[in-house]
Amino acid sequence: MKKIIHTASTRGHANHGWLEANHSFSFANFYDPKRIQFGALRVLNDDLIAPSMGFGTHPHKNMEIITIPLKGVLKHKDNMANDWIPVLPGEVQVMSAGKGVYHSEINGSANEHLGLFQIWIMPEKNEVTPRYDQKEFDIKDRKNKLQLLVNSFNSDDDSLKIHQDAQIFRIDLDKNQDFNYQLKSKNRGVYIMSISGDFEIDSTILSNRDAIGIYETDSFMIKSLSNSELLLIEVPM
Repeated sequence: MKKIIHTASTRGHANHGWLEANHSFSFANFYDPKRIQFGALRVLNDDLIAPSMGFGTHPHKNMEIITIPLKGVLKHKDNMANDWIPVLPGEVQVMSAGKGVYHSEINGSANEHLGLFQIWIMPEKNEVTPRYDQKEFDIKDRKNKLQLLVNSFNSDDDSLKIHQDAQIFRIDLDKNQDFNYQLKSKNRGVYIMSISGDFEIDSTILSNRDAIGIYETDSFMIKSLSNSELLLIEVPM
């Protein structure tokens, strides 16, 4: 088993006043040649956006973009006829940029900060027709078990779909819970971030917003050292 450790303090950080951003991988003004991507996972940004502020209209192309609000209210507008759709904590949003899409994202609250993860996964096929979707997930369905949020279009489950053989999960573990994670194959890896809480993998202890990439293995054990909320992204390497 091989592993890459990204503690929270080593992430790229930018404070634009209205936006405080933490980058797990090279992004914008943060560049680290050792942190370009993890397999097909290209971006994992941890953003905090001030009330009523946000990103103006901008383009994307040939990327699978997944947004997970953690607190507050996200509002989304794009050139696919979606007009300031709210996306709330508990929901997940996906957008296949494909041939090209323009969109805007703002904090829909005038008094509360918006916290979110934005994930970019490189697609297995380019120039697809752009697509948007979102879905609500019940918090009870991830207590001490994996909750599948995002999966490939080739799957027949009720998750959100992207153009890549990748999966995104959440799991909420009780303190002192052991969980055995099985990878789909040895040519895949899993990037795990602590949303909150402390956990241990292969004698490595990680805390809030620390992350670890695991690859070249069939499985590994996660041990929660406190009540923990984890984000797991499994991708081809």
